[in-house]
Amino acid sequence: MSAATVTLWRPVGPKEMALIVKADLRRFPARLLDQPIFYPVTTEDYAVLIARDWNVPASGEGIVTRFEVKADFLAAFEVREVGGRACQEYWIPADQLQDFNDAIVGAIEVVRRFSKGADGAPAKSRSRTHRRFPIRQVCVELADHTLEARLNSRSLRLQQSSTS
Repeated sequence: MSAATVTLWRPVGPKEMALIVKADLRRFPARLLDQPIFYPVTTEDYAVLIARDWNVPASGEGIVTRFEVKADFLAAFEVREVGGRACQEYWIPADQLQDFNDAIVGAIEVVRRFSKGADGAPAKSRSRTHRRFPIRQVCVELADHTLEARLNSRSLRLQQSSTS
């Protein structure tokens, strides 16, 4: 019987992705000295926003990875809400990253890639407000998008049921 797992995502830039590939898509690289926390996120939407809106301007490319982690390992960590319910992540202390890597089940997959456009502009770049209040703005926009999608879905179901 296999252990239960949790699906997580991690937005990365090209340098971190190269190190993941070097580790045969099985491990995340050690944190830099000024990076005390490793933060995998709980939704693909949140990972996409970070990859597209932060990694692309910073490094020219944003990559969204997806991977499975043993649920019993993650149970020791609290899910952190950073600006809204749509933006949740685990905070894994850097000194526990090797244990986290050991708890990954299977390969780390690339699920999305973003890069600068032909004109050098980031793909779907955000406003200056986003740079001033990055986490809160991203989470508000994600929550608005999620709510809008849910309302549209519900409206469509109601229309379909009223015509049946």
